[in-house]
This record gives sequence, structure tokens and C-alpha cells, in this order.
Amino acid sequence: MKLMVAILHNTDGESTLQALTESGLRVTRVAAAGGFLRRSNVTLLIGVDEKQIAEAMQILREHSTPVIDPGQKHATVFVLNVDQFEQI
Repeated sequence: MKLMVAILHNTDGESTLQALTESGLRVTRVAAAGGFLRRSNVTLLIGVDEKQIAEAMQILREHSTPVIDPGQKHATVFVLNVDQFEQI
């Protein structure tokens, strides 16, 4: 089991969240602001099996707004190992 932490532009959050959930992935949205993208952003916590990482990354790429500045990033994504997962 993996946990993907995706920090996106706020404007990309809703469409990305919808696409991820429509593909059957488990997603939690957290509103945030901070230093990675230097503006209001949204953080998505995505629970995936290792084989679903590529699918989730493709959805994140497809739903990111094109950037004009070549130095600007669409998203920052961390993929973390999950030792234990429980729903209570």
C-alpha cells in the first residue's frame, strides 16, 4: 500500500479529485497554502496499491492546468510507503 500526497494548484483540485474518484481511487482533499507552489493550493491524499501509482500520476498530469512560465510546476507529488492501513 502507498500513500500519494499531491499538492496541486487550487484551480486544478476539483477536476483532479473527480477524475481520481471516478477511476476508483480513494482520495481525501485537504485545503492548504504553503511554500511548494507559493500560492493557495490543495493537497490530495491518495491511497493506492503499487500497481495504481502510474494511473494516478497520469490522471494528475492530465488534469493539471498548463503553465506559461517554464520554471513553474503543475504539482508536487510524494509517494510514501504505508506500513499499516485501517478504516475505523
